[in-house]
Amino acid sequence: MASLFPTHAVRRALVRVALAASVALAAGACVAPAALGSTGELPAGLTRSLNAGMRSAGASSSAEVEDLSTGATLYSHDATIARIPASVEKLYTTSTALQVFGPTARLSTSVLGSGVQTGSTWKGALYLRGGGDPTFGSAAFDHRAYGTGATVQGLVAQLRAEGIRTVTGPIIADASLFDSDEGTPATNNKPSIWVEGALSALSFNRDWADSTGEVYYANPPLQAGKDLVAALRSGGIAVRNRTVRTGVTPPLARQLASVQSPTMATLIALTNTPSDNFFAETLLKDIGAHAGSGGTTADGAAVVRSTIAAKFGLHPYLIDGSGLSYRDHTSPAQVVSLLSGQSENLPFRESLATVGETGTLADENRGTYAQGRCTGKSGTLSDVSNVVGYCRAADGHLLAYAFLMNRVNPDAAHPIQDRMEVAVARYDG
Repeated sequence: MASLFPTHAVRRALVRVALAASVALAAGACVAPAALGSTGELPAGLTRSLNAGMRSAGASSSAEVEDLSTGATLYSHDATIARIPASVEKLYTTSTALQVFGPTARLSTSVLGSGVQTGSTWKGALYLRGGGDPTFGSAAFDHRAYGTGATVQGLVAQLRAEGIRTVTGPIIADASLFDSDEGTPATNNKPSIWVEGALSALSFNRDWADSTGEVYYANPPLQAGKDLVAALRSGGIAVRNRTVRTGVTPPLARQLASVQSPTMATLIALTNTPSDNFFAETLLKDIGAHAGSGGTTADGAAVVRSTIAAKFGLHPYLIDGSGLSYRDHTSPAQVVSLLSGQSENLPFRESLATVGETGTLADENRGTYAQGRCTGKSGTLSDVSNVVGYCRAADGHLLAYAFLMNRVNPDAAHPIQDRMEVAVARYDG
């Protein structure tokens, strides 16, 4: 699924700049043979290839490969040691979203009215209530970015279908489903142009104030209200009151229009394939709002931790939804267990990038045996480079793999991971 927002690629470019003054390259470090995982009587060729990769990756790296067709662990090197997951953590967030909402669920953005309709005139206020849909925006933006999102023009069309041609009251933007923090712990809960964006239950066009996403609106919900006014007027509905403000929809307000997000299955694909931090962190707050104590990052993370523990018996440590925090930790063994548990979950499997073809893995292993055979999720921070996923091996078996490399130069780690991935794809029982 295409995306206009190469957040991973932008981040990689920034990483290259940061690395000039960052950690020393760990790719040349040596690992004593005794430190490598034991694979018993399992294939020597795969073991040699993966051992070579782990020696190059250095002492702060771990790996595991499991044959899901037989249940055999094909390779394990420090696989229970917790590492920084970076964007691999999105797999925990999106797995929980599927569990909490279901793959066909949708998020609603609505217009409600407090007042009365007389003829073609709505006498009273209109409330634009956000439902935590990261795709909500203009039809032009949606067409360019997703081609499947919810639009303000859809709301206006429904108001016109109700016979409304004039609104006399103010427009009130309601983002109360989430808290007021627009960032995550990684950004001290402040919005960040280069990281997750500006988080809100009522975002419009990702809260972009320009066409490239380099400038954000200071008050996203208020701007969404202003955009509704502009869309109403463009759609032939007069707005007599100039007041646009933020507030909370009264309980007895009448719903006049509602547009739906893409299905949760599509939303997690829009999250995982391009590794979209904005989507991941918005979904985390949605999880907290619907299955936790509220629409906060902390509440969403608590639900993810409890869900992953209950469904998969896993206990990764995470405090956000996208893996931006260096405090997040998980192990290759935990990731492979998740992948094993989700191996028959098609919406989850289909949300992953395809090696050599799509998303953040489009430029990795292109033209190799792994292209098209492996799907997965990458994760990158300034000194972290990870890749995990599934490979359909040469013998037809489905393998799950997790290569978590910390204290490395990501640009140097990618070729190491590529070679390891090809070795997994070439596995022939």
